[in-house]
Amino acid sequence: MAIGLSGGVDSSVAAALLRDEGHDVVAVTMAIYDGSFALEGSGKHACYGADEIEDIRSAAAVCKKIGIPLHVIDLKREFREHVIDYFRGEYLKGRTPNPCIVCNQRLKFDFLLEKAKMAGIDFDLFATGHYARTVETGGRFLLKRAKDLSKDQSYFLYALTPHQISRTVFPLGEYNKDQVRDIARSLGLETSDRPESQDFVAGGDYSPLFRKGEAKEGDIVDKEGVILGRHRGIIHYTVGQRRGIGLGSSRPLYVIDIDACKNRIVVGHREALYSRGLIASDLNLIAIDELEREYRVEVKIRLQHRETGARLFPHENNRARIVFDKPQISVTPGQSAVFYQGDNVLGGGIIERALSA
Repeated sequence: MAIGLSGGVDSSVAAALLRDEGHDVVAVTMAIYDGSFALEGSGKHACYGADEIEDIRSAAAVCKKIGIPLHVIDLKREFREHVIDYFRGEYLKGRTPNPCIVCNQRLKFDFLLEKAKMAGIDFDLFATGHYARTVETGGRFLLKRAKDLSKDQSYFLYALTPHQISRTVFPLGEYNKDQVRDIARSLGLETSDRPESQDFVAGGDYSPLFRKGEAKEGDIVDKEGVILGRHRGIIHYTVGQRRGIGLGSSRPLYVIDIDACKNRIVVGHREALYSRGLIASDLNLIAIDELEREYRVEVKIRLQHRETGARLFPHENNRARIVFDKPQISVTPGQSAVFYQGDNVLGGGIIERALSA
């Protein structure tokens, strides 16, 4: 069995648990930073940046401690083309992407395994340190929430195909974070108290990913199109944002829309952020073969969003229409909407647009 090792506590403990269960475990870790962008660190661990060297060193130390081999797989080109270019493109369209979902779908569960096989690494199943669960029922492999809902990461994994899920193991699905850190300490792993990843890129500032002139200044307008001020480039804004707009007002103003075609930021008051539903595209369905009727679901529209009851309908051109039981705030194009039935992930898609309240 292969396990994706990041150099953090979760994947370290997952590897140790598999070893203790008697599996023949080999670790693989991704090398993704090619130095194309000057990214300054902030003291917080990030997924993409020069501190990747420390991640690989940490992964090597864990493997030495628990006695399993480690292979570093070069995915710099793939990460640049499938994650960074996607991320840049979405922001330049006025959308707010979730790079972790794309990274899981295309890098960790696809290119990483393909290149590992090409390198002669022999394995049948793939494991990660994600907090999620899988189950087989009636010949179908399902993705389920983790037992510890406060750490559940099924939202990040909804884009996996049923075939990928059938070959995946999540050893931490029944554990909580405190238990995982306790196991790491009991094993003497140096990752036991390592902080979790906080940012996508080192420093948390995405602007170094964009070339000079790509993020041009433009107008900030209200819903009627009245110019209220100037913005510093649409890549610096997202729907629902309040801070950093730079406008004085008797009532707080929020970003309610980003018009990339006209290079405008549209602002309004909080009530303008509420939507009665959304249209989602790029659907990936796990628990069903196709969306052909109405489903009752709970939908999560961003990682920190509390799931809300909704009706899920098929929509034209292989899209989905979701109607919330109660209007929801800050439905953000580019983010993912994930559909649940109980603990099972029915599927999900990319938010194309909000439906006005």
